Amino acid sequence: MPPSPPPPDDPGIKLREHTYDGIQEYDQRLPNWWLYTLYGAIVFWVVYWFAHMLSGLATTDGAQVDAAMTRIAAAKMASSIDVSNDGKFWEMSRNPVFVEAGKQTFQSNCVPCHLPSMRGKSENPAAVGPDLTDTAWIHGGTPKEIYVTVSKGVPTKGMLSWEPVLGQKKTVEVVAYLLSHHQPGETITVQLSN
Repeated sequence: MPPSPPPPDDPGIKLREHTYDGIQEYDQRLPNWWLYTLYGAIVFWVVYWFAHMLSGLATTDGAQVDAAMTRIAAAKMASSIDVSNDGKFWEMSRNPVFVEAGKQTFQSNCVPCHLPSMRGKSENPAAVGPDLTDTAWIHGGTPKEIYVTVSKGVPTKGMLSWEPVLGQKKTVEVVAYLLSHHQPGETITVQLSN
Protein backbone atom coordinates (compact mmCIF):
# COMPACT_ATOMS: atom_id res chain seq x y z
CA MET A 1 0.00 0.00 0.00
CA PRO A 2 1.54 3.32 -0.99
CA PRO A 3 1.92 6.04 1.64
CA SER A 4 -0.58 8.82 1.71
CA PRO A 5 0.74 12.01 0.16
CA PRO A 6 1.56 14.97 2.42
CA PRO A 7 -1.21 17.42 3.08
CA PRO A 8 -1.31 19.97 0.28
CA ASP A 9 -1.64 22.97 2.63
CA ASP A 10 1.88 22.43 4.19
CA PRO A 11 4.55 22.68 1.45
CA GLY A 12 7.43 22.11 4.01
CA ILE A 13 6.51 18.44 4.50
CA LYS A 14 8.12 16.02 2.07
CA LEU A 15 8.72 12.28 1.93
CA ARG A 16 12.15 10.73 2.29
CA GLU A 17 13.65 8.94 -0.66
CA HIS A 18 14.01 5.48 0.92
CA THR A 19 11.30 2.90 1.39
CA TYR A 20 11.41 -0.05 3.85
CA ASP A 21 8.82 -2.78 3.62
CA GLY A 22 6.65 -0.47 1.62
CA ILE A 23 6.77 2.25 4.25
CA GLN A 24 8.00 5.76 3.54
CA GLU A 25 8.82 8.35 6.20
CA TYR A 26 8.02 11.99 6.31
CA ASP A 27 11.14 14.12 6.48
CA GLN A 28 10.26 16.18 9.54
CA ARG A 29 12.15 17.35 12.58
CA LEU A 30 11.08 15.91 15.95
CA PRO A 31 8.96 18.23 18.11
CA ASN A 32 10.88 20.37 20.60
CA TRP A 33 9.09 18.90 23.63
CA TRP A 34 10.26 15.45 22.58
CA LEU A 35 13.86 16.61 22.07
CA TYR A 36 13.88 18.46 25.44
CA THR A 37 12.63 15.30 27.15
CA LEU A 38 15.34 13.22 25.48
CA TYR A 39 18.17 15.66 26.27
CA GLY A 40 16.87 16.16 29.83
CA ALA A 41 16.88 12.39 30.39
CA ILE A 42 20.47 12.19 29.11
CA VAL A 43 21.60 15.04 31.40
CA PHE A 44 19.78 13.44 34.36
CA TRP A 45 21.47 10.10 33.65
CA VAL A 46 24.94 11.70 33.53
CA VAL A 47 24.37 13.61 36.81
CA TYR A 48 22.87 10.54 38.50
CA TRP A 49 25.71 8.32 37.30
CA PHE A 50 28.33 10.83 38.49
CA ALA A 51 26.68 11.28 41.91
CA HIS A 52 26.22 7.57 42.58
CA MET A 53 29.13 5.88 40.86
CA LEU A 54 32.05 8.30 40.71
CA SER A 55 31.84 10.98 43.36
CA GLY A 56 30.20 9.05 46.19
CA LEU A 57 27.90 12.00 46.91
CA ALA A 58 24.95 9.65 47.11
CA THR A 59 25.02 6.23 48.69
CA THR A 60 24.28 3.21 46.59
CA ASP A 61 21.48 0.80 47.42
CA GLY A 62 23.99 -1.81 48.55
CA ALA A 63 25.62 0.65 50.95
CA GLN A 64 22.22 1.63 52.36
CA VAL A 65 21.33 -2.02 52.93
CA ASP A 66 24.72 -2.67 54.57
CA ALA A 67 24.25 0.34 56.87
CA ALA A 68 20.76 -0.82 57.82
CA MET A 69 22.02 -4.35 58.54
CA THR A 70 24.83 -2.90 60.69
CA ARG A 71 22.30 -0.86 62.70
CA ILE A 72 20.09 -3.93 63.13
CA ALA A 73 23.07 -6.03 64.28
CA ALA A 74 24.05 -3.28 66.73
CA ALA A 75 20.51 -3.15 68.11
CA LYS A 76 20.48 -6.94 68.55
CA MET A 77 23.85 -6.88 70.32
CA ALA A 78 22.77 -3.99 72.54
CA SER A 79 19.62 -5.82 73.60
CA SER A 80 21.60 -8.82 74.84
CA ILE A 81 24.76 -7.42 76.42
CA ASP A 82 26.84 -10.16 78.01
CA VAL A 83 29.85 -8.62 79.73
CA SER A 84 31.37 -12.03 80.45
CA ASN A 85 31.65 -13.02 76.78
CA ASP A 86 34.91 -11.90 75.14
CA GLY A 87 33.64 -12.98 71.72
CA LYS A 88 30.67 -10.59 71.97
CA PHE A 89 33.01 -7.73 72.84
CA TRP A 90 35.15 -8.47 69.78
CA GLU A 91 32.01 -8.67 67.64
CA MET A 92 30.88 -5.28 68.96
CA SER A 93 34.34 -3.82 68.28
CA ARG A 94 33.89 -4.67 64.58
CA ASN A 95 30.44 -3.03 64.36
CA PRO A 96 30.76 0.59 63.14
CA VAL A 97 27.64 1.69 65.03
CA PHE A 98 29.05 0.51 68.37
CA VAL A 99 32.51 1.88 67.62
CA GLU A 100 31.21 5.32 66.63
CA ALA A 101 29.00 5.55 69.72
CA GLY A 102 31.95 4.49 71.89
CA LYS A 103 34.19 7.03 70.19
CA GLN A 104 31.74 9.83 70.96
CA THR A 105 31.58 8.80 74.63
CA PHE A 106 35.37 8.42 74.79
CA GLN A 107 35.91 11.87 73.31
CA SER A 108 33.51 13.51 75.72
CA ASN A 109 34.69 11.73 78.90
CA CYS A 110 38.08 10.01 78.52
CA VAL A 111 40.14 12.44 76.43
CA PRO A 112 41.28 14.60 79.39
CA CYS A 113 43.25 11.67 80.83
CA HIS A 114 44.00 9.43 77.82
CA LEU A 115 44.28 12.14 75.09
CA PRO A 116 42.40 12.07 71.75
CA SER A 117 45.00 9.68 70.31
CA MET A 118 44.40 7.24 73.21
CA ARG A 119 48.18 7.25 73.78
CA GLY A 120 48.10 8.89 77.22
CA LYS A 121 51.45 9.03 79.06
CA SER A 122 53.41 7.50 76.17
CA GLU A 123 52.56 10.53 74.03
CA ASN A 124 52.55 13.19 76.73
CA PRO A 125 54.25 12.47 80.08
CA ALA A 126 52.01 15.07 81.72
CA ALA A 127 48.90 13.02 80.85
CA VAL A 128 47.23 11.05 83.63
CA GLY A 129 46.05 7.91 81.83
CA PRO A 130 48.11 5.11 80.31
CA ASP A 131 48.43 4.24 76.62
CA LEU A 132 45.35 2.34 75.40
CA THR A 133 46.69 1.49 71.94
CA ASP A 134 49.56 -0.80 72.90
CA THR A 135 49.34 -4.39 74.15
CA ALA A 136 50.68 -3.63 77.64
CA TRP A 137 47.77 -3.44 80.09
CA ILE A 138 48.02 -2.61 83.76
CA HIS A 139 44.78 -4.23 84.91
CA GLY A 140 44.40 -6.98 82.29
CA GLY A 141 43.85 -6.72 78.56
CA THR A 142 41.07 -9.19 77.82
CA PRO A 143 37.74 -7.60 76.92
CA LYS A 144 36.19 -8.72 80.23
CA GLU A 145 39.07 -7.20 82.19
CA ILE A 146 38.95 -3.95 80.23
CA TYR A 147 35.21 -3.75 80.88
CA VAL A 148 35.75 -4.27 84.63
CA THR A 149 38.46 -1.59 84.65
CA VAL A 150 36.23 0.94 82.87
CA SER A 151 33.04 0.08 84.76
CA LYS A 152 34.53 -0.20 88.27
CA GLY A 153 37.35 2.29 87.80
CA VAL A 154 40.73 2.32 89.52
CA PRO A 155 40.30 4.68 92.50
CA THR A 156 43.94 4.30 93.59
CA LYS A 157 45.08 5.67 90.20
CA GLY A 158 42.39 8.36 90.01
CA MET A 159 40.13 6.66 87.47
CA LEU A 160 36.43 7.03 88.18
CA SER A 161 33.94 4.21 88.20
CA TRP A 162 32.28 4.99 84.86
CA GLU A 163 29.36 2.56 84.74
CA PRO A 164 27.27 4.48 87.33
CA VAL A 165 27.88 7.65 85.30
CA LEU A 166 27.45 6.29 81.77
CA GLY A 167 25.32 3.20 82.20
CA GLN A 168 26.13 -0.29 81.00
CA LYS A 169 25.41 0.27 77.30
CA LYS A 170 27.70 3.30 76.94
CA THR A 171 30.39 1.57 79.00
CA VAL A 172 30.24 -1.42 76.65
CA GLU A 173 30.43 0.95 73.66
CA VAL A 174 33.58 2.56 75.07
CA VAL A 175 35.15 -0.88 75.53
CA ALA A 176 34.16 -1.75 71.93
CA TYR A 177 35.85 1.46 70.77
CA LEU A 178 39.02 0.60 72.69
CA LEU A 179 39.02 -2.93 71.27
CA SER A 180 38.55 -1.59 67.73
CA HIS A 181 42.19 -0.48 67.97
CA HIS A 182 43.30 -4.05 68.73
CA GLN A 183 43.02 -7.51 67.18
CA PRO A 184 41.59 -10.66 68.75
CA GLY A 185 44.33 -12.97 69.95
CA GLU A 186 47.10 -10.38 70.10
CA THR A 187 49.73 -10.93 72.74
CA ILE A 188 48.89 -9.13 75.95
CA THR A 189 51.53 -8.12 78.45
CA VAL A 190 50.56 -7.12 81.96
CA GLN A 191 52.45 -4.24 83.51
CA LEU A 192 52.79 -4.24 87.26
CA SER A 193 52.85 -0.48 87.67
CA ASN A 194 51.67 2.59 85.83
